[in-house]
Amino acid sequence: MAVSHKGAISFGLVHIPVGLYTATRDNDIHFNQLCKEDNSRVRYKKVCAGCGKEVSSDDIIKGFEYDKDKYVIVTDEDFEKIKTEKDRTIQILHFSDLKSIQPIYYDKTYHAVPETGGEKAFELLREAMKQENKVAIAKTVMGNSETLLCIIPTEDGIFIEKMFFSDEIKEIPKAYTKPDVNESELTMAKTLIDSMVKPFEPKLYKDEYQVRLKQLIEDKIAGKEIIASKAKDKGNVIDLMEALQKSIEEATPVKKKKSTKKKQGA
Repeated sequence: MAVSHKGAISFGLVHIPVGLYTATRDNDIHFNQLCKEDNSRVRYKKVCAGCGKEVSSDDIIKGFEYDKDKYVIVTDEDFEKIKTEKDRTIQILHFSDLKSIQPIYYDKTYHAVPETGGEKAFELLREAMKQENKVAIAKTVMGNSETLLCIIPTEDGIFIEKMFFSDEIKEIPKAYTKPDVNESELTMAKTLIDSMVKPFEPKLYKDEYQVRLKQLIEDKIAGKEIIASKAKDKGNVIDLMEALQKSIEEATPVKKKKSTKKKQGA
């Protein structure tokens, strides 16, 4: 697996060289765009707006438009020149409680792996944070952007979550009224929640839609007719309390009645 980013976690005066590796992968089925008339692939070309010629990646440079059709050119060397020593490290700003961070701030997950010589300090940081039940908030520059990070200790290593800054988070697009909830409804909702509680076991969850999509592709290759699945009848429950009660009944496993037959005498 190729390393996505190399740096060093800066922990006080301690520097821990690490490599960051993407922790997730895309398992979705992807489709090509085809021309409707003859099913030929639709391809995109990078064309110069000035001369109309196709350009390769080697012929493309970065420019910032500061006025209409006026650009200032910025090179990779320019980007490197403005980086400070802190930008080249993963600088821990402070430690915090994981539960204090709203999930909306998480963007992408990386595995942090210590480079040669950094194993002892890496393990020390991981174990100390884990025993204290803390995560670290840090910053670094990845590519050409400063990035907020959350360093999370696990049983086997350390996750580093790339995070959004607060000004990147959008507000709720539409306000909604919050009706009063009475105590009986709240009690019933809590009962339903309690009846559905179970440990999170990642291996139990599969992408069932992708399985059906693969089957659809295989069926179409084989020339089979695709039949739409029938929608389940949702019933005619319109009362909230009745819906909660029926949900609880469905979620609660039926206990087998014990045999009440009397023992026959000898």
